[in-house]
Amino acid sequence: MQNTNQENSPKPPCQISRWHNFETQDAINQTTLKRILAAANEAIANRGRFSIVLAGGSTPKSIYALLKDAKADWANWHVYHNDDRCLPVDNSERNSLMARTTWLNHVSIPANQIHDIPAELGNIEGAKAYAKTLAGVPTFDLVLLGLGEDGHTASLFPNQAVDNSADAVPVFDAPKPPADRITVSQQRLSNSREVIFLVTGAGKQDAVNHWRNGVAIPATLITPENGVDVYCYGVTF
Repeated sequence: MQNTNQENSPKPPCQISRWHNFETQDAINQTTLKRILAAANEAIANRGRFSIVLAGGSTPKSIYALLKDAKADWANWHVYHNDDRCLPVDNSERNSLMARTTWLNHVSIPANQIHDIPAELGNIEGAKAYAKTLAGVPTFDLVLLGLGEDGHTASLFPNQAVDNSADAVPVFDAPKPPADRITVSQQRLSNSREVIFLVTGAGKQDAVNHWRNGVAIPATLITPENGVDVYCYGVTF
C-alpha cells in the first residue's frame, strides 16, 4: 500500500518535490519498475527513444534485477549513469559493472546505446570523455538518483564546490572512498523530463528531515521543470 504526500515540503527555490512513502521494500521496487517501463513506453511512442540515467546502490540494484526479466522495447533504450568511481572497469565497486551484471548483460539493448562513464581514465580525462558523450544527448527521459546519509546524491557531496562547467565533471576528495569520482553535473541531471529519488533505510532519516525542512543538501540542487518524485521506505515524515 502506498501512502502519498502530494504537498510540497519547504525547499530552496526552484525544486518542486512530491513525497511518496511505501510500506515495504517490494512495494517501492514494484512501483519504480512500473514507472520505468511506463516512462519508456511513453518516450518511445512520442520520440522513438528512451534515455534513462542509472543510480548505484542496493535499491537500484534490486530494481535492475526485476528489469532483467521485464518485457520492453530494448532496441530503443539508451542508458547512462549519474556517477561512477575511478576504479578499474572490473572492480566490484563500479556502478557500471553492477548494472551490467545485474541487468544490462541480460537484455538486448544495443551495445552502442549503453554509455558507461569511463572512470578508469581518471576523474579529469574520464569526465571530459563523458561530457563529449552527453553533449549531443537531448533531454533525459528519466533520471534515477539515490540519497546518502549526508544528503549527497550522485557524487555531489556537501560542502564541495558546485561545478556546472560541463555535463560531466571530475570529483576530488570525496568523503567516501574512492576520493576520485566522476559525476554528471546537477544542471545536466536537472535537464530531464522525470526524476525519481530512491530513499530507503532509517539511516537516511536525518537527510530526509533536512531536505523537507529546507536545508540546502545536495539533493535539492536537482531542479527539473517537472519537479522530482521521492520514493521512500524506512523513513518517516
